[in-house]
Amino acid sequence: MESKPWPQGSIEDRVAFAIEEVRPAIQADGGDVALVGIEDGTVQVSLQGACRHCAMASSTLTDFVAERIKLYAPEITDVVAE
Repeated sequence: MESKPWPQGSIEDRVAFAIEEVRPAIQADGGDVALVGIEDGTVQVSLQGACRHCAMASSTLTDFVAERIKLYAPEITDVVAE
């Protein structure tokens, strides 16, 4: 199995890479996630589709999306949904 290269570049590039990596799993459940912006160590995302009203949305955000973003961009301190 071929491994992906570790994301390099700006914080925006690494956050976008993380979001693209988790997007297929979120879309498989009828949802989606989009980057809204990055400011002062906080990433703001938009949970869309089925994720918008799902009871598990906060878990998806903190345990899945934020975990991956912070892995590739450790300078990020918080990930919030709009």
